[in-house]
Amino acid sequence: MRSEAVSARAPAHPIRIFVSTGEVSGDLQGGLLIEALYRQATLLGINLEILALGGDRMAEAGAQLLADTSAIGSIGLLESLPYIWSTFQIQKRVKRYLQQNPPDLVVMIDYFGPNLSIGHFVRQRLPNVPTVYYIAPQEWVWSLSPRNTRRILHITDRLLAIFPAEAAYYQKQGGNVAWVGHPLVDRMQTAPSRTEARAMLNIAPEQTAIALIPASRRQEIKYVMPVMFEAAQQIQAELPEAHFWIPLSLEVYRAAIEQAVQRYGLRATIVGGQSQAVMAAADLAITKSGTANLEIALLEVPQVAMYRVHPFTAWFAEHILKFEPPFVSPPNLVLMEAAIPELLQRNATADRITQEALDILLNPARRQKMLGQYQQMRQKLGDVGVCDRAAQEILQCLQPKAGE
Repeated sequence: MRSEAVSARAPAHPIRIFVSTGEVSGDLQGGLLIEALYRQATLLGINLEILALGGDRMAEAGAQLLADTSAIGSIGLLESLPYIWSTFQIQKRVKRYLQQNPPDLVVMIDYFGPNLSIGHFVRQRLPNVPTVYYIAPQEWVWSLSPRNTRRILHITDRLLAIFPAEAAYYQKQGGNVAWVGHPLVDRMQTAPSRTEARAMLNIAPEQTAIALIPASRRQEIKYVMPVMFEAAQQIQAELPEAHFWIPLSLEVYRAAIEQAVQRYGLRATIVGGQSQAVMAAADLAITKSGTANLEIALLEVPQVAMYRVHPFTAWFAEHILKFEPPFVSPPNLVLMEAAIPELLQRNATADRITQEALDILLNPARRQKMLGQYQQMRQKLGDVGVCDRAAQEILQCLQPKAGE
């Protein structure tokens, strides 16, 4: 009934949805969701217009960008300082726009701090506009305070969870929750096979190919990439036949990565716009922890995950916040066991990364065990059609205006 009411007014009054996210991963998830929103709107006869904070993927999917936030994001205290002013300016401009042009619905994707601000603004200034949180902050794993969970639920009319444990957590806290599954399940439907990916990149079948995925945030160029590339240098010494492939998350990082490749003397190829092909073609991925871990697992490629932040951030998290998550990489979080090695902060040394990488490459039993754990993980991520289910849930939240 609600969809029919919305559809009835569609020709004269386009439905306007505002989607808010940031960073490379948010842009990827936002792009997949926007494509699904347009598909479902077409089926319902809804004339849809989408405005967004995001990046190129969301723009390519059909959103009108109010600002590009794909390169704005950080993890940590000192790491966030360079982005405070730009985030404040974007938020100020977007809130003014929303006040003058109220949307019919707001969708927030991850991007915890900025989206809390957007959500509170909508609650206070646009109380009749429904809100949906899709891919909510991972309070279900590492909540530092119940206050953050309450703040998320306060600004959210409907929460769309991507993990079963996430859905259970927010439901227990009183949220209006639906579990839709993980959107990368859909992305895998068009992923190339190993053979196809190697043909795309001109990699010989017998070539030992290692993917290095150092950065989707600027801070990772400084704290993650050097130790990762030092490990690659050591691996290269042990396996002279190996070649490294480095997908660019953002073109702006190319120069820094090229300089690092030269500095460490790596036999490496930097690839723009084909990150999934690089992952699919690899015999092993050495990657920063994050969404890429899950995509690599779904592509059935063995991996080593690592991460580093500023030493003060690490000290503050450990000693003041008492931050002790069970795991940080999505594959391990889904299973709540160590499917892939996680090397964090003081454990993320070139020697440790090299040791883990060589063991995985040269030990067939370990590779097979990891691939078996990937299969268990896949069973917990939901059926294909995640993005369309999410889009259906979002469109059902639209409220026809009184008298229409």
